[in-house]
Amino acid sequence: MDERKSAEHFLDLIQKSRRGKFKLYIGMSAGVGKSYRMLQEAHSLLKNGIDVKIGYIETHNRAETHALLEGLPVIPRRKLFYKGKELEELDLQAIISLRPEVVIVDELAHTNIEGSKNEKRWQDVIDILDAGINVVSAVNIQHIESLNEEVKDITGIDVQERIPDSIVAQADEVVNIDLTAEELINRLKEGKIYDRSKIESALNNFFKSEHILQLRELALKEVASQVQRKVENEVVLSRNIKKEKFLACISSNEKTAKNVIRKTARLANYYNSKWYVMYVQIPKESADKIALDKQRHLINNFKLATELGAEIIKVKAKNTTKAIIKECEDRKITTVCIGKPHLNLFKIILATDTFNALLSKLSQENIDLVILS
Repeated sequence: MDERKSAEHFLDLIQKSRRGKFKLYIGMSAGVGKSYRMLQEAHSLLKNGIDVKIGYIETHNRAETHALLEGLPVIPRRKLFYKGKELEELDLQAIISLRPEVVIVDELAHTNIEGSKNEKRWQDVIDILDAGINVVSAVNIQHIESLNEEVKDITGIDVQERIPDSIVAQADEVVNIDLTAEELINRLKEGKIYDRSKIESALNNFFKSEHILQLRELALKEVASQVQRKVENEVVLSRNIKKEKFLACISSNEKTAKNVIRKTARLANYYNSKWYVMYVQIPKESADKIALDKQRHLINNFKLATELGAEIIKVKAKNTTKAIIKECEDRKITTVCIGKPHLNLFKIILATDTFNALLSKLSQENIDLVILS
């Protein structure tokens, strides 16, 4: 058994060394200069004798950005017909066949046209990295899965195109492209982000100063947490640090569960920790009794948790508290995350003993309890 594990570990090291390096630019919104910076970097690499090619870039007809394409080798886009229109898409096979040292791939959260090998562009990037090609890419903060609810609260917009947090965590280097809210809004007013016809609408919606400030804070925090992850992974620390492990406990309540999953993912990401999502199936929610809509919500939430990097734990038990404590002991959990209970007074009285038992046991084991709103 030990020999097999040793061989698997060695194989893992070989595969990692063959894999391409991944650099990711993160911005607080469109127009901060991510594509511009990537093209600048491509010119610099080219001058230094690196075989760099443009796999996909989106200039949005911005004159300054478009001018930077001059002199850079571009891999032609793949043409597809979809619903009677000719559309262009990143040519994944051409990139892998040409095998440049570095490829620039913009719009990481983009959804591919039907008929493409992968549904999402981030999946294309994984294939390119696995082929041993280095990738430079970019994404806006609002496209990161675990931030979806926060972005919606800030802007009122439910962003549909999203990337799993695990993709950000795979980046070897994460760089924040930062502007002040005033600088970004000035760029918008000068027509450097959108056509003149769209400026007024943008200023009254997404590009409000208070929105930009909050999105900027999210972007700065995200990059800081990724730098912290890199420090923990690569810098040898002399002191013995207890490794955090998070357990998110969810119910069949879709909205509460989704919030608990996303917020626990943020915590685990910040601490660069392993985390689990646990669902205790009590007798009244057995497969033959649970309502179909609740069953569907559970499946969707398990899928979300998996995409965000969690390991799913499903257990059948009459006593939820005992089941949670057992998993905490077995997996050496340091923090349990639960949703804010929505209970009336009568239910609170009935649940008090159970909750107290959970608090008492967690306290004895030095396990933190986080109640998420």
